[in-house]
Amino acid sequence: MAKSETNQLTAAWSVDRRGFLKGVASAAALTAIPSHVFAQAGGKESPDLAKLVAEGKLPPLAQRLPENPDVIQVKDIGKYGGTLRRGLRGSSDHNGILKVIGPQNFVRWNVEFTGVVPNLAHKWDVNADATEFTFYLRKGLKWSDGKPFTADDVLFSIEDCAKNPELFKATPSVIVIGGKPVEVTKVDETTVKFKFAAPYALFLENLATPLGQHTTLFAKHYCSQFHPKYNPNAEAAAKAAGQSDWAAGFRAKCGDIEIPSRWGNPERPTMDPWIIKEAYTGGATRVVAVRNPYFWQVDQQGNQLPYIDQVNYSISQDVESLMLDVVGGKIDYQDRHINSLANKPTLSQNTKRGDYHLVELIAANAQQVQIHLNILHKDPKMREMLGNKEFRKALSLGINRQEIIDLVYLGQSQPYQTSPRPGHPWYHEKLAKQFIEHNPTEANAILDKLGYNKKDGQGMRLRPDGQKVFFSIDVIPTLYPDQVDALELVKRHWADIGVDIKVNTIERALYYTRGDNNDHDAASWSGSGGLDMMFDPRDYFAYHPQGSRYAIPWANWLTSGGKSGEEPPESQKKRMALFDQARGTTDLAKRAEYVKQLLDLTYEAFETVGVCLGVNSFGVCKNNLMNVPEKMPDSWSYPNPAPTLPAQYFFKT
Repeated sequence: MAKSETNQLTAAWSVDRRGFLKGVASAAALTAIPSHVFAQAGGKESPDLAKLVAEGKLPPLAQRLPENPDVIQVKDIGKYGGTLRRGLRGSSDHNGILKVIGPQNFVRWNVEFTGVVPNLAHKWDVNADATEFTFYLRKGLKWSDGKPFTADDVLFSIEDCAKNPELFKATPSVIVIGGKPVEVTKVDETTVKFKFAAPYALFLENLATPLGQHTTLFAKHYCSQFHPKYNPNAEAAAKAAGQSDWAAGFRAKCGDIEIPSRWGNPERPTMDPWIIKEAYTGGATRVVAVRNPYFWQVDQQGNQLPYIDQVNYSISQDVESLMLDVVGGKIDYQDRHINSLANKPTLSQNTKRGDYHLVELIAANAQQVQIHLNILHKDPKMREMLGNKEFRKALSLGINRQEIIDLVYLGQSQPYQTSPRPGHPWYHEKLAKQFIEHNPTEANAILDKLGYNKKDGQGMRLRPDGQKVFFSIDVIPTLYPDQVDALELVKRHWADIGVDIKVNTIERALYYTRGDNNDHDAASWSGSGGLDMMFDPRDYFAYHPQGSRYAIPWANWLTSGGKSGEEPPESQKKRMALFDQARGTTDLAKRAEYVKQLLDLTYEAFETVGVCLGVNSFGVCKNNLMNVPEKMPDSWSYPNPAPTLPAQYFFKT
């Protein structure tokens, strides 16, 4: 299958998002031009790096760039300098860093979110049945410490790390197909071959998502010192440093995709445009990342990127403080944490004061508030209740969704469960609209029939064992303040049918810990898979060990190949198999049929309870920050704004 055919796969199933960024900051790879040609043509670098070169402290630009740099066609040639100011929330907002500085992989999304383009690999070959992918790395790539980036780093990252059961409980699902992990071989110093046990037509697109980063995450020359295969003393050294074992020591120094320690060690080499100078550690009040002198992208005139000197993340403990910074003009680009509809009027009214404008984020979510009832609860009685489809149906019928939409989302949504979004080729009307009507009479009848017909003095239903029908829903108020408001209304709606809940507002780290340990009754999140189902199907079956919170033990069973977790029922197994078939085929008609069968099974199981369709969001952008699109997709799979290449943003003076 040719590269162009592979890139068309995403476009064929995606809602047409072309035109979002036309005339704005188009980022596309051009014909490769050798680095020495750039230097001869007057290619430039930042003044601070030029000074280091003049002092003999840094090699010349042509020696720092690869032979064929990634040439970015920027809308406006930028100016060097300045600090991009962002905000983080607390000690577990690591993805706020990732979504600007990374991810870096063989490929990346084009800005329109319709296909992939070359990145660290300048080209690739795919065999006819999409089981073998050969990547050709740019020659002369260097890590941020100046050491070569080669095929050996890729083999180390996959074969020694991602596939190591001591380091990863299960091989990351992005590099597993047909129940077997990929086999990676080195062809030469800049060529690697990935071989899968079954067809994997969406592998390239999966590499462009944040969860695809394991291919290029770990620098062998640095991280191997913490690995027992290369350092027999790694275990002892880790324990001497206060870690439980070598794997914990490795993560503390080299991180992982989604943990704070990824940004906690300034010594860790990366391929990112900016590298950590002031680390993201406990007690920190800010995180600072400075220009990578070996970054491998240039503009069409040969100027090395990034244009901006550094990224400064201030750490706030509450959204109010972050809002004050935005309105006060102390933030240059931000959407994360401030983009609730409740904040939009305030931010709109203060654009002149803060010298910023709003940019539009196009929703990729299927669901604005997805309630994951823990149907595999540790308590057998709770499991019996939450695991009953009829109980979940009663709860769904008890929600007055239109009231929530009107009061919390200002009328800007519609009642919805979970499904690819309306207008998407895979939109599933029965799944999207099941049990969305507000029908407390039917809800009460179902609950009576289930045996919850006795009530206490406050009118709350009792279980047959005499305990109150009660559970708590975990929610992160700093991340989803709108969900807190929506769930408080749900609490009132369910009280009307005799079901008592607690809206359990907790800090993000505790939220993850409770989920990882299966200690939660229920949890809310935004529902993925509206436009990007093939990259994040967590709500359609138990796919994500942290994200599929209605059945995390099932997800652990899937990702571990049955070695851990809890064996799921046949419906889940069928959906897992159908998903593998869908992402494995290059026949788009067959893919659509596999997905329809999968969604039919999701409809029959009704495992999660949704509230309303995901709504478009917004961000704020300083008026002098250039090359920032006025619109961009909003999705974890498209970790905005990273695919718009913040390395080519610059400040107009």
